[in-house]
Amino acid sequence: MTKFLNDSKRWLPGALVSIVLIAAILYFVDFQTMWNAVRHANYRILAGSVVLSFLWLFMRAKVWQTLLRDKPKYMDVLFSAGEGYLLNNFLPFRLGEIGRAFLLSRKSGMSFSEIIPTIIIERVVDLAFSAAILLAALPYVADSQGSAQIGYLVGGVVVAGLALMYVLARNNQWALETFRKLSARWSFLHKFGGSFLEQFLSGLGVLTDGWLFLRFLFWMTLNWSVALLSYYTITLAFFPQAQPAWTLFILGAAAFGGAIPALPGGVGTFEGAISAALFLFTQDQSTSLAVALTARLYNYLNSSVIGGIGLLREGQTLLGVYQQLMSMRNKQNMESSDEAQA
Repeated sequence: MTKFLNDSKRWLPGALVSIVLIAAILYFVDFQTMWNAVRHANYRILAGSVVLSFLWLFMRAKVWQTLLRDKPKYMDVLFSAGEGYLLNNFLPFRLGEIGRAFLLSRKSGMSFSEIIPTIIIERVVDLAFSAAILLAALPYVADSQGSAQIGYLVGGVVVAGLALMYVLARNNQWALETFRKLSARWSFLHKFGGSFLEQFLSGLGVLTDGWLFLRFLFWMTLNWSVALLSYYTITLAFFPQAQPAWTLFILGAAAFGGAIPALPGGVGTFEGAISAALFLFTQDQSTSLAVALTARLYNYLNSSVIGGIGLLREGQTLLGVYQQLMSMRNKQNMESSDEAQA
């Protein structure tokens, strides 16, 4: 019971956000209009966007492999990325990020703590791209002053975060020695934290390798370009009058919507962000929701196919991976508790 109450503090706020947004969607949407929009969508264009959704995932794997300094095989990275997105779709606490690092560490020879920094860098740069795309779209959206302030705030935080990671990467020995001095009174933290931090700082070394970081930014830019094209084609299938500028705002809103605490897979927040962004251009809430649900379907499709193949290759199941991750977390918590008592 105690464990449930402790865990509920983590998942309950996100669940409430999702429930409120789902309720709002159910209230405002005319489902007959939405169904008619689905029936009359341009399925040739939608077929092309399916291909783009898979291309996005293949390219995202290349982004991650570049951050990993090309140490793991591309296919291992691809399947691990697919498994991570599949886990995020169905498991709480965004366990997919931890899960893909855990699964890749088992087949690549790289340590878990060496892989984790690359995921953090990837996510921070994703936020930077999201802020840039959202800011680029604001001139096309009426009454955007408040959104601009949010975009600038997020952009500033992201830049500050990257700068901090760069400083740590450039001064890794100083950071490690400082941590060891400060944690000397707690032997478990000193031992485990020092080992983890050493590998974490080693992973941040990508930020100090100019050519490697440029390659990473190239693939990331290409990846976001595919995402923009994919969202544009999905929107075009439902709204023939759609403009490319719409996609900037839709994708930026979707990215920030996915960062809000919610049920697994961003249920409610993802649909709410996309449909609200499209509504500003179309004044058609019901068809906008059809676009959002199609984008959701494509996310499930590419992660289920690639992630499902990856799990089958490794003889794993979603439940099995979840239990392993929970076991790893509980073991760490028990070790921390034992050390605190000692």
